[in-house]
Amino acid sequence: MAKKKTVITCAVTGAIHTPTMSDALPYTYDDIAKQAVDAAEAGASILHLHARNPETGAPSVEPEDFSPFLPRIKQATDAVVNISTGGSLTLSIQDRIKPAATFSAEMCSMNMGSMNFSFHPLAKRYGDDDWKFDWEKDYVANSDGNIFRNTFKDIEEAATTLAPHAIKFEHECYDVGHLYNLKFCMDIGLFKAPIFIQFVMGILGGIGADIDNLVFMKKTADKLFGDAYQWSVLAAGAAQIPMATTASQMGGNVRVGLEDSLFISRGVLADSNAQQVAKIRRVIEELGSEVATPDEARELLDLKGGDRVAF
Repeated sequence: MAKKKTVITCAVTGAIHTPTMSDALPYTYDDIAKQAVDAAEAGASILHLHARNPETGAPSVEPEDFSPFLPRIKQATDAVVNISTGGSLTLSIQDRIKPAATFSAEMCSMNMGSMNFSFHPLAKRYGDDDWKFDWEKDYVANSDGNIFRNTFKDIEEAATTLAPHAIKFEHECYDVGHLYNLKFCMDIGLFKAPIFIQFVMGILGGIGADIDNLVFMKKTADKLFGDAYQWSVLAAGAAQIPMATTASQMGGNVRVGLEDSLFISRGVLADSNAQQVAKIRRVIEELGSEVATPDEARELLDLKGGDRVAF
């Protein structure tokens, strides 16, 4: 039997890391577009996209901060565009789903539970005078007090609002309980198989990034969803490449990118998203697997196609 090809997702900028943390983190429209296209050329078949304020680098969920780069990416590459609905840890679900609803992308993320998504320890790495922009220090340091809200009501509102767009969701599950949340939502008809699950590992407030936890998440998903799902793994920080490697050898798909880790190896900042994509692609291929093309990813995940987006 032919081995299933591995889908690489690249999460280009995210809403967690700030410009002070890495000069490679893209936040202008030009840089987001260029890094996304370069990542696709390096082997990413899905581009997971957030927007930023191009002047300050602050996370943005405003559609006008997506519109300058989405058409450029579509014109330059055939990669699947996945628009985040988690683009802020403090805004309402109504605000967070506006970009996905506006642009009707092939995919969007769907966080499957509330959590204290915290990254406040990063603030201790920088002195008061090190920050490039005024908003950064408080944004990072105060994340220990933020609840990243994704209630069942929020999930239902997002699902029903986006249902007419035939968007496939990247169901982000930060812990085992989120898998049970997803099963409940399927049981009441919010989502239909086949589903795509992203195991999110190594975020403070969620499940740790180790192989035992990955195996447990996978076994739980098998029990709940049988063969009616595809899965992928993203791991934060130094765990990014090791966990992606393990996932690829377990038959799963992988996600890398500067949203999830700023590094290319321990202690060494990545030059770009494409550098991370090229590294995991090299690892996957040297271990005897193949990387999926965008069209192969569309077939595997049952996507609507790039001709049905609104950008």
